[in-house]
Amino acid sequence: MTMTKSPLQIARAAYQPKMPVALQGNVSLKEGAKTQSVADQEEILKLFPNTYGMPVIEFEPTSEATTVAAFNVGVILSGGQAPGGHNVICGLFDALKRINPENKLYGFLGGPSGLVDGKYAELTADVIDEYRNTGGFDIIGSGRTKLEETEQFDKGIKVCQELGIKAIVIIGGDDSNTNACVLAEYYLQKNCGIQVIGCPKTIDGDLKNEMIETSFGFDTACKTFAELIGNIQRDANSAKKYWHFIRLMGRSASHIALECALQAQPNVCLISEEVEAKSMTLNEVVEQIVEVIVARANAGLNFGTILIPEGLIEFIPAMRVLIQELNDMLAENEEFAALEGDDAKREYVKSKLTAASCDLYRSLPKGIAKQLTLDRDPHGNVMVSQIETEKLLIEMVQKRLAQLKATGTYKGKFAALNHFFGYEGRCAMPSNFDADYCYSLGNTAAHLIAAGKTGYMALVKNLTKPASEWVAGGVPVTMMMNMERRHGKMKPVIQKALVDLNGAPFKYLAAHRADWADPQLSYIYPGPIQYYGPSEVCDQPTRTLMLEQA
Repeated sequence: MTMTKSPLQIARAAYQPKMPVALQGNVSLKEGAKTQSVADQEEILKLFPNTYGMPVIEFEPTSEATTVAAFNVGVILSGGQAPGGHNVICGLFDALKRINPENKLYGFLGGPSGLVDGKYAELTADVIDEYRNTGGFDIIGSGRTKLEETEQFDKGIKVCQELGIKAIVIIGGDDSNTNACVLAEYYLQKNCGIQVIGCPKTIDGDLKNEMIETSFGFDTACKTFAELIGNIQRDANSAKKYWHFIRLMGRSASHIALECALQAQPNVCLISEEVEAKSMTLNEVVEQIVEVIVARANAGLNFGTILIPEGLIEFIPAMRVLIQELNDMLAENEEFAALEGDDAKREYVKSKLTAASCDLYRSLPKGIAKQLTLDRDPHGNVMVSQIETEKLLIEMVQKRLAQLKATGTYKGKFAALNHFFGYEGRCAMPSNFDADYCYSLGNTAAHLIAAGKTGYMALVKNLTKPASEWVAGGVPVTMMMNMERRHGKMKPVIQKALVDLNGAPFKYLAAHRADWADPQLSYIYPGPIQYYGPSEVCDQPTRTLMLEQA
């Protein structure tokens, strides 16, 4: 397929990503001490006897060249899109060709199912060159098939043997990299000679720990969202008549909302982890918003911006209990399914809930209450990520302001607009940071394969320094694991990183949120992602990283 390119695409295709010094020539390995999992050490060791306890690896430059026999590699894009995925593949391809020009790279099509079903394409130079520094995952496509069953693993062995594939690189989030480690362990047990390497991807930012400083795509997505928020704030400051309720992607953690707040300084930014830590009720969350709206109205400003994490509703303790009761009640419930009409279903639900949950359910706008009982995921659970929390808050804020207006406490005008930012950032053209970071990750994965490693995640750290000073290597995936209950069973998973309420990024937000709500202060406007210009504008990492490593 011939691709039509914009002038920016043409210019970006020529951009040469920056890399750590250790990846610019011949590479040697430095191994650290043995590692252990972050928790549940005995259980993780039993499940991963061959890949547990491996050392962290760092690459160092060397003048000694090594000859490596030609080998083939397969690559998989897994899960939701994130800016920079194409550059991981480009970096992997380029490094493989430097290691041995006879090496080949195959892309499995449509995600992990491509490995199982034997659907693939060879990625040659002419294909790769079309995708350098571009957003999206369309080079080979992605998918959400989980590699968890031995039947899938065995089919993968057959496909890899047919193609002469020595290693598989799985580019994905925490679940995908957990699956990668399970696959690596199984292939070692079968002694089939297939290595598995992971790369850390998710715009949500919750795949990070003491070794992985950030997942790729987070930087670009947050800069994209922050630009949009800044545009809205400029519009609000111009029109002076709307409150913008903006829900941001990130169900399991509030990293995106926090980073966008640090960049755009909205009037209100809710952090799910703080709401949970303070055991706030839904009404208390509403009251927090109302206080800012009233204060600004008293200064004659009937407009503003409010950032809302996608998963907020699940972090409100009472809402979480309600959702769990609904999950239990409606799982395979034929009696409920047979009811006709919203009123009948609503009355049925209220009759089955506990008193506290029933009171909360009654207080919700009917549209949201209905949504809680309609949309289910494949496991029968409420699809929390699709609940329009921003609309829920608008309705409840509006109701509370009407009460205050009746008592003369509030004399402003309230008009609200709702937004959801998610897909706008997932396939954006990668920022310089993500273009460089992802290209380095791909190179790192190739060198881990050449060194015979498996069960590792590609590691690039020291990311607040210039790219030449970044440190590349690998971290055992088992080091990041703990046991968690998933669908009624205890399973090994990479531990998700929530917003640390004692960390510097959140503390900065907490210290400045009153200033950002102050009617006397004007907004700041981050502007678009910068690709060209002074380094202090176009090459900077996220504020989160800079504050964490200050």
